[in-house]
Amino acid sequence: MHRIGSLQDLENLKREILAKREQGRGKPLITVCNGTGCHAGGCVEVTEAFRQEIIAQKLTDEVDIKTTGCHGFCERGPIVVIQPGDVFYQKVEVKDIPQIVKETVIGGTLIEKLLYIDPASGRRYIHPAEVPFYKGQKRIVFGRNGEIDPNNIEDYIVLDGYSALAKALLELAPEETIEEIKRSGLRGCGGGGFPTGRKWQSCRNAPGEPKYVIANCDEGDPGVYSDRSLLEGNPHGVLEGLIICAYAIGSHEGYIYVRNEYPLAVENATIAIEQAEQLGFLGENILGSGFNFTVHINRGGGAFVCGESTALMASLEGKVGEPRAKYIHTVEKGLWDKPSNLNNVETLANVPLIINKGADWFRSVGTEGSKGTKIFSLVGKVNNSGLVEVPMGMTLREVIYDIGGGIKDGKKFKGVQTGGPSGGLIPESMLDMPVDFDELTKAGSMMGSGGMIVMDEDTCMVDTAKYFLTFLEEESCGKCVPCREGIKRMRQILNDITEGKGKQGDIELLQRLSATLQDSSLCALGMTAANPVLSTIRHFRDEYEAHLEEKRCPAGVCKALIQYYIKEDKCPGCRLCEKACPVEAITFRGKKKPVVLDQSKCIKCGICKDVCKLGAVGIR
Repeated sequence: MHRIGSLQDLENLKREILAKREQGRGKPLITVCNGTGCHAGGCVEVTEAFRQEIIAQKLTDEVDIKTTGCHGFCERGPIVVIQPGDVFYQKVEVKDIPQIVKETVIGGTLIEKLLYIDPASGRRYIHPAEVPFYKGQKRIVFGRNGEIDPNNIEDYIVLDGYSALAKALLELAPEETIEEIKRSGLRGCGGGGFPTGRKWQSCRNAPGEPKYVIANCDEGDPGVYSDRSLLEGNPHGVLEGLIICAYAIGSHEGYIYVRNEYPLAVENATIAIEQAEQLGFLGENILGSGFNFTVHINRGGGAFVCGESTALMASLEGKVGEPRAKYIHTVEKGLWDKPSNLNNVETLANVPLIINKGADWFRSVGTEGSKGTKIFSLVGKVNNSGLVEVPMGMTLREVIYDIGGGIKDGKKFKGVQTGGPSGGLIPESMLDMPVDFDELTKAGSMMGSGGMIVMDEDTCMVDTAKYFLTFLEEESCGKCVPCREGIKRMRQILNDITEGKGKQGDIELLQRLSATLQDSSLCALGMTAANPVLSTIRHFRDEYEAHLEEKRCPAGVCKALIQYYIKEDKCPGCRLCEKACPVEAITFRGKKKPVVLDQSKCIKCGICKDVCKLGAVGIR
């Protein structure tokens, strides 16, 4: 491939690629998800097994194999999709490969055991679009992941890749590009939801040169990985959005700041940059427009606080990742005290779509104040976990029950944490709340980077608040006293409550400390750290009171406040619990009598309850 110097060159290249692929039209295509989630399930071995089997069957000229980014249904990986027929296989293992090639690829027949079975209805699904997990989504950003080999720029180009860049550079002035993003209503998808077009405009208008653009892929919330999967699976989509952003604000140098724990994202983004440079989408005189732009990749230091804009930029400069006061905005003085624009990966991935399809198209999706879609990491006690992209305004009930398939093991829904450790718990009474930036804020939570952790009836909300405060205490940079000392003290109070050492007035003290954090912390980590505490007190105050007044954990989670016992009327004397007990706290009293549990020896590990199949072990 030669360097692209004009719009005509780009169109000619696209036609050449399509003509070449037309010759192989109709050939079977095996698509294997190679996202990080599927890596954990063995997708690399599965892909190699397919290649070896195709060679063994002498089908190398008749069958194609493609590796793609994450398909979203991560718990079902490795995922394989076979064309023609659009056959969706999940949890594929190396031992399945010969059968798949023989029966499905060559023979055209289905392998029932590899099809997805809906846990609610028991129905088997053949096509991915029919699977309830996918059917309820609107995958305008994330959907391309399943079609593109992230290491093959041709796959991106045939899907109109870099045509938005050509449109912006050759047909729109920078101000017109910003205006289109403004009109679209796109808001930042990585935190507070600030209007993207307004941020771009502020950075363009700020005095000072050079200007910098930065893509933030440093999501650090527990259970969140949407930015990682986007950068892994469609790096050119993110890169194109970043270049358009640079053109709009007048920047000629950019950075992709990637979390250090994301090696595959770094690898794929590095390859994408090299390919874009070779074809002329990066570097000097891009598409013959006279615009120059280069991109560097920087691996983060592994600190949660580096997701905050000023801490991230300090880290880029080689300094300790600490935030600074916000009286000067980063769009005015950011990286090396120069105007800097920071957007997260998902925000930038929306930009080419908006430029190509128009602001009105984007505005047609979502709610009045929150346009477009949002990618959530749906995890926790839900049947179908993974990455889901839904239109703004879809209710929590629809996300958790229609897409997520409801709560595991038929248990009762208790709450959902959105926005990660800086977000809040939303109870069952608010399940019909539409999910968008403003509604989540009203509920005492936030959108954040898209975490959605589902909790069932066995979750202790006091313990949950303690977990998030423990995480934030460890991740606080310690620069400001309210955050450094306030979070620590709140965690200590919560710890005392869960250990039966809490006292009257602790709830009110937690609320006062929360107000201090919100009013006095230097950055958003401290300002929002109280959200898990305040939201659990607001919606689950009765659990706090049970811990404090009755010295009891209603969910049976806090070890110091629970006691295991044997239900004599249900115990058959099978001795499973006796054999499983690691401290010999359970003694068998005879075939006709149940076992007895010595409370003085019991370490409250819960193994006896886990192994008992008849419900003969209780908690009080």
